Amino acid sequence: MPSDRFPITIFVTADASGQRLDQFLTAQIPDISRARVQQLLAEQKALVNGSVSKPSLRLRGGEQIAILGDPDPPPLRAIAEDIPLDIVYEDDDLAVINKPAGMMVHAGAGATEDERNRGTLVNALLHRFAKLSDVGGALRPGIVHRLDKETSGLIIVAKNDVTHRKLGEQFSGRQVKKRYVALVHGWPAKDRGTINTEIGRDAVRRIRMTTRGRGGRAAITHYEVRERIASQFGKFALVDVRIETGRTHQIRVHMSSIGHPVVGDSLYRAPRELRRPTALRPASTKATSRGASQPKARQTPIVLALGRNFLHAAAIEFTHPRTGQPLSFSAPLPPELTQLLEQIRG
Repeated sequence: MPSDRFPITIFVTADASGQRLDQFLTAQIPDISRARVQQLLAEQKALVNGSVSKPSLRLRGGEQIAILGDPDPPPLRAIAEDIPLDIVYEDDDLAVINKPAGMMVHAGAGATEDERNRGTLVNALLHRFAKLSDVGGALRPGIVHRLDKETSGLIIVAKNDVTHRKLGEQFSGRQVKKRYVALVHGWPAKDRGTINTEIGRDAVRRIRMTTRGRGGRAAITHYEVRERIASQFGKFALVDVRIETGRTHQIRVHMSSIGHPVVGDSLYRAPRELRRPTALRPASTKATSRGASQPKARQTPIVLALGRNFLHAAAIEFTHPRTGQPLSFSAPLPPELTQLLEQIRG
């Protein structure tokens, strides 16, 4: 709402009798959500007959509502939290962090000052470092690039704006080299391959990305098979993956598009659990008048559930923005991924 419109007065007619105050105002004021109306009431910028009222107030008709100011809430800022960080490298300009799976890099634009804006990498960075770059805005200080919540591994953080911009230029120029390790279902036909299909938002399931829609963005993924595993849980391939572009869910979408989804990635058609039967074993039986009956065989399945995607940002190479020195870092697979590998191989 433009600030030059205030103050304004709204008269409640008799046909609005019984309506909640917040519902009435949402319908009366164009281009405003119910949440913003409630924010306006909480800030005492909407008065009913000159008095502060709750959003749940039931109108009777005949009231005068004065709107005194803009209901837009103040800009949201990330909150510092004391969360442990695995710092692989740090200097005055940047840091390289080994992010665990399950941690979001930053809160979304719709987050509020509650749990949705807590527990992120940004929250931990604000507590650990005195200063971070402001290029990404108040919700994304220091964040030059991202990893999915359930993807672990290396991420670069900028401590100042100059470093942030120069690193951004390296990413845009495809000068940063990243290597991921993934375990996928099935065996790719070739030991090496390149997937070069556009990625866009799924028109039906908006949380998904797809290679099948129109108007997607160019995306290039290279993969190389490190190990082919034939197990009682099925066939799997451990692959190294390098990406030239950084589209949302790129590796997960591309590997699924060729029939080899990342293990644990149920969003892109991977099963939630890995199952195998145990060896057959006899069940207890009772003898009959015609002699001992034959024991019946039964199976008890063994189930493996990872609880995350088997995708890890294992290595990254880039040029230091200030010194020009080539930098290269690596991070081993986290314990939950090595344990799953051992269970499958065993």
